[in-house]
Amino acid sequence: MITLICAVLLLAVGYVFYGKLVERVFRPDDRPTPAVAHPDGVDYIPMKNWRVFLIQLLNIAGTGPIFGALLGAVFGPVVFLWIVFGSILGGAVHDYMSGMISIRMNGASISEIVGAYLGPAAKQVMRVFSLILLVLLGAVFTTSPALLIARLTPEWMNAGFWVVVILAYYLLATLLPIDKLIGKLYPIFGAVLLMMAVGIIVGLIAGGYQLPELTLTNLHPDGRPVWPYMFITVACGAISGFHGTQSPMMARCLTSEKNGRKIFYGAMISESVIALVWAAAGVAFYGATGGLQAALAELGQSGVVYDISVSLLGTFGGALAIIGVVVCPVSSGDTAFRSARLTIADWFHIDQASLPKRLAVTVPLLAAGAVLTQVDFDVVWRYFSWSNQTLAMITLWAAAMYLVRHGAKPWHSLLCALPATFMSAVSCTYILMAEEGFRLSQTIAYPVGIAFAAACAALYVYSTLKRKELRL
Repeated sequence: MITLICAVLLLAVGYVFYGKLVERVFRPDDRPTPAVAHPDGVDYIPMKNWRVFLIQLLNIAGTGPIFGALLGAVFGPVVFLWIVFGSILGGAVHDYMSGMISIRMNGASISEIVGAYLGPAAKQVMRVFSLILLVLLGAVFTTSPALLIARLTPEWMNAGFWVVVILAYYLLATLLPIDKLIGKLYPIFGAVLLMMAVGIIVGLIAGGYQLPELTLTNLHPDGRPVWPYMFITVACGAISGFHGTQSPMMARCLTSEKNGRKIFYGAMISESVIALVWAAAGVAFYGATGGLQAALAELGQSGVVYDISVSLLGTFGGALAIIGVVVCPVSSGDTAFRSARLTIADWFHIDQASLPKRLAVTVPLLAAGAVLTQVDFDVVWRYFSWSNQTLAMITLWAAAMYLVRHGAKPWHSLLCALPATFMSAVSCTYILMAEEGFRLSQTIAYPVGIAFAAACAALYVYSTLKRKELRL
């Protein structure tokens, strides 16, 4: 219990102090935002801060801080450290910078941001890479809620039925102006999501469960190494490249740059609290990491969420919790497809004020997502997890170069360059070792991963020094 309390307090302190430092380095000002300068009634729409915050939170949450936290908790309470410090030093910085740079670039999508600061080749790679990630995520966030809802409905309303229903909803949410379905439903969904997290903690305490306390020991039952697996497994609760695709969407709705820290940095910190709750719940409910792993193997992530929720909160409370968990992925899935639409629109300069043009872009994306729902969920999730963290790495390098180009002091740009270097090592090492990667041994993957990160850092330093010489 002490560990959980300290972790939440650290997140709050990180928001107040480190978030303020990041804000001071970026230097938001009073210039008109894209939503104010040229609203289009579809994607560029001024919205109140509390609405933008809740939309951003639900966009980035998904099942990541729930499923990812449960899978990460199998390594033991060491996962708390990654959730806390990964969020403060990496994830929240990533979300803030991607959102704020997008505002400065007229609401540009993440691929356009990367292209502007890492070059034309990087832009083309990111366009394809981010589209694949968004469609993968849309598929993941169709399958997982469908499985959960099917547990609460009659047999004829099976997972396949709910996949169709969810995809139909995604079509509407992707096409309609952002202040219609998304802007009106998300505040309600946000309340349910927060009530669910609070309910789980209260249920654990009332039920006398022993919440895990911090230990640096790797408690994974199979001895799977913490590095790099845990840092890939826990994505949305600590740092997630998907968030970089979502922040630009909200950058088109903010009415003042000075609200950016509350929206972008604050939503990431809030999501990390949710991840802490579920990481603690997984170990506490099943008694140990071995029990949690066995439950995940037998029931799957959706089954574990259902089991914990119903057992702790009863039928009504469990249903409320399940709704909260369903809302998470659905609210990210719809905006994943919406972000994919905007990425293609930015790429090919397609006017999105026209409904037929929006429809022409959206339908193929949803069709691709529907096909991917037929692929094994665990396989899709693994590829999503790696591509997600690789996208975060690229976005952080672009943010570091943004600061360099806009006159930030060298140590200021380290706010992005250091987590970018870390994530470079994580992503490279993981794909070399993972089953879906090259399956190399630690003795090869570890030094190659470190060498790759060092090479990225060296290239960054070279680019920084070269730009300084040009200024001179």
